[in-house]
Amino acid sequence: MELLGHLADGFATSLSPLNLMIVILGVTAGLFIGAMPGLGSVNGVAIVLPLTFIVPPSSAIILLAAIYYGAMYGGAISSILLGIPGASTAVATTFDGRPMAQQGKAGLALIAAATASFVGGTISVVLFTLFAAPLADVALAFGPPEEFALVLLAFTTFVGLGGDDVLKTIIMICLGLVLSTVGLDLISGQPRLIFFDQPGFYAGISFLVLAIGIYGVGEILYTIETSKSAPSVTPAKITFKELKYGFKEMNKLWRTMSFGSFMGFFVGMLPAAGATPAALMAYGLAKLTSKTSATFGKGNIEGVAAPETANNAASTGSLLPMLTLGIPGSPTTALLLGGMVMWGLVPGPMLFIDQPDFVWGLISSLYTANLAAVLVNLALIPIFVWALRMPFTVLCAIVLILCLVGGFAPSQKLHDVWLIVGFGVVGYFLRKADYPMAPLVLALVLGPLMERSFRQTLISEQGNVLAFVERPLSATFIALSVIFFLLPLLNVLRRRMRPKTTAGNPAE
Repeated sequence: MELLGHLADGFATSLSPLNLMIVILGVTAGLFIGAMPGLGSVNGVAIVLPLTFIVPPSSAIILLAAIYYGAMYGGAISSILLGIPGASTAVATTFDGRPMAQQGKAGLALIAAATASFVGGTISVVLFTLFAAPLADVALAFGPPEEFALVLLAFTTFVGLGGDDVLKTIIMICLGLVLSTVGLDLISGQPRLIFFDQPGFYAGISFLVLAIGIYGVGEILYTIETSKSAPSVTPAKITFKELKYGFKEMNKLWRTMSFGSFMGFFVGMLPAAGATPAALMAYGLAKLTSKTSATFGKGNIEGVAAPETANNAASTGSLLPMLTLGIPGSPTTALLLGGMVMWGLVPGPMLFIDQPDFVWGLISSLYTANLAAVLVNLALIPIFVWALRMPFTVLCAIVLILCLVGGFAPSQKLHDVWLIVGFGVVGYFLRKADYPMAPLVLALVLGPLMERSFRQTLISEQGNVLAFVERPLSATFIALSVIFFLLPLLNVLRRRMRPKTTAGNPAE
């Protein structure tokens, strides 16, 4: 009953005229951002982040969460109509969605994607509501040692589970930690890493500037170089007859969608996992267990439903550790975490006590955003088809202007504009060299928390480093961190030992 009371209070916040309008605008913008190849939820949230300063903090995070939700829906649109995923989270949708469109079933594929996204979003939001408060209660036992160990665990999960080149991941984390120390020392107030004696660096490097530069300018530069001739857009329209048939077909896939939703939610909760691996895992398992597995990759509607339920469920799951523990579960939630810090909100268990209206308003807005996204998605299909025909040069120019204006508006300092350009160029070269961007953003956001908790522990324990392993919870986190850090090395050793063992067996 207490949970229902909190949720009712949250709906009173999220259903206010301002927040309801923000949810609708957010999911609509997210749908377009997700549908445009080269953008996606991470870039969309980074570009829109400066606009959130014109609304209250609670409305700002609701806007970004709605964009996140909408982008998850929108990624399937270009995957089906163009054969180009709007984001990596929709790669698996392309496998069967594009063949369906080429067979004249584009409308059915879009209905399947929207319905599956709605089911995945609904189940995951219910799970989010049930798990949020208990996880926050557990996290209330955290002190500075536990905070440091938890942040360390977040970094090592990127190393052990991220799937990228381990050395490159470590380099990006270290680079982010270095950038997080620019400015004034947390305790002594002494200036640190003031590059070229520029006074703008005394305030530190803004998370907003880095995010816009890396994900906005950098990605656009990379996409301009790698984009080829524009592919043809498959025409699509949705009639009431097709809607009825589509819902009937989706009703047969309730097991696939339920399994994808639960798996996606719990995979999304893992730092460094996110929606992309969840969607690929759901597709693989759906193919493995399907009675029609031979038709996967040739236009099987189940191959559209499985990844779409999983990636939407994972997007909600990744919000849970961000709110309750202050640890983002995906690159997009790392941006949301940075935005909350900019607005003076401290993610973590105390957020549920100090800002209950904000927390439950956000949770309830996810229900609203999920419903709004499916309705707007189905209603605006003709407009999406038209928008996908927009010349990419026009889209690039619009995005670049938004990036520069958005970076200048909050601080109104030309210093930040030059930093955006610089980070954009650096991000472009890092992207060409296949360096992962998420660890860099995560390190810049969590670096100050890691430094503060580390130094607080050493000061309170009079320099005793063993304090981090003398407390059971922090010792557990550190032990897990060591395991995740050594996991890639153990995998390499196992692969090298396997051929030797095979060769050592004498032939009978």
